[in-house]
Amino acid sequence: MTDVPGRPSLTTRLIVLMAVGSGLSVASNYYVQPLLPELADEFGVSSSVIGLLVTVSQLGYVAGLALVVPLGDLVERRRLLTWVTALTAGGLAIVAAAPALAVLFPAVALVGVTSVAAQIFVPLSADLARPDQRGKVVGTVMGGLLIGILLARTLAGLVAAVAGWRAVYVLAALAMLALSAASRRDLPRVEPSTTTSYPSLLASVVALYREEPVLRRRGLYGALGFASFASLWTSIAFLLKDSYGYGEAAIGLFGLLGVAGAVAAQAAGRVADAGWARVSTLGCLVLLAVSWGVLALGSRSLPALVLGIVLLDLAVQGAHISNQSEVYRLRPEARSRLTTAYMCVNFMGGVVGSASSAWVYGVGGWSAVCSAGVGFSLVAIGLWLTEARWPLRAMRHPPPTPAAAAPLEPAVATHRDAGRP
Repeated sequence: MTDVPGRPSLTTRLIVLMAVGSGLSVASNYYVQPLLPELADEFGVSSSVIGLLVTVSQLGYVAGLALVVPLGDLVERRRLLTWVTALTAGGLAIVAAAPALAVLFPAVALVGVTSVAAQIFVPLSADLARPDQRGKVVGTVMGGLLIGILLARTLAGLVAAVAGWRAVYVLAALAMLALSAASRRDLPRVEPSTTTSYPSLLASVVALYREEPVLRRRGLYGALGFASFASLWTSIAFLLKDSYGYGEAAIGLFGLLGVAGAVAAQAAGRVADAGWARVSTLGCLVLLAVSWGVLALGSRSLPALVLGIVLLDLAVQGAHISNQSEVYRLRPEARSRLTTAYMCVNFMGGVVGSASSAWVYGVGGWSAVCSAGVGFSLVAIGLWLTEARWPLRAMRHPPPTPAAAAPLEPAVATHRDAGRP
């Protein structure tokens, strides 16, 4: 796909590996969601208490974003991905064997910290792609990430219905071990783009956030969108059980409805490649607000619930790809750190959404969750209006061309050129 000297060929096989790797990694954080009612029954706690597992996993993910993902600019990435995915497998195995909440909660946090491999694959794909195809390639890898989230819920529900919730985590641990081996064998070497110390590397993330207003703004859009996303998927298991009497398998199948988000990721990537990412963000945020209006009918109407889920995933994933396209335009030599800065803020929104959703559902039910979701989307629309330019075509970026491709910032070598570390 690319022909820049010093850059390995970005083959379909390599893109698929990064997409699958991203999906498997992030899925580790989402197996728990359709299992919450079963876990609450097994450990004898309330829905609000067991719902904190989602919050703990998100907090762990934020910690991994802050402390692990920046290493992609400091450590050779194939080696980093091999170790991080292996650690995720270990964390999943501990979850599978957890005898009590005192073990379960720390194990879920460990999985959250190490499953940030998904956010190492994404900037790697951005580095390997040509500028005029970067949105498409990142959209493909992000589509894999989204499908991983969706299949995590679906497969977790189905496997738990047949073999119990622990079997879910045994299978997940084996899958991550296989990914670790595949990463070691098939990924190209991508040498670090910096030789600074680790403390200085972390400090530079803060500096990037302070110096780049686009990064700050896109982080806020992402946080509000992910707060909506987490609000929906934290509470929907309880709604489906309480209002419709569904079990784990049926609850998990609802995750497949979000496949529309994978389509949105692909489409948003192409729109970003054409220079329209800033404008398309508004459309995604408006669609997000509309989706919550439809979801509000979901406690009484199953078709409305289904339609609302599809619209929300379309909106959130479309906005997310637009955000990343804008962020990755800023400093190519620091994409891992840009990912950290953006995704830390993004997932803090997820933490707020998941924690508040479990509590809000316990207090006011599904209608209260939908009111909070509408609020998140309206705040995001208000922020977008503060950057708007009229006419909207004035917000378009000139689309990049293949000729504009600069040499790849981190040194990259194939196995034949550099061998294995």
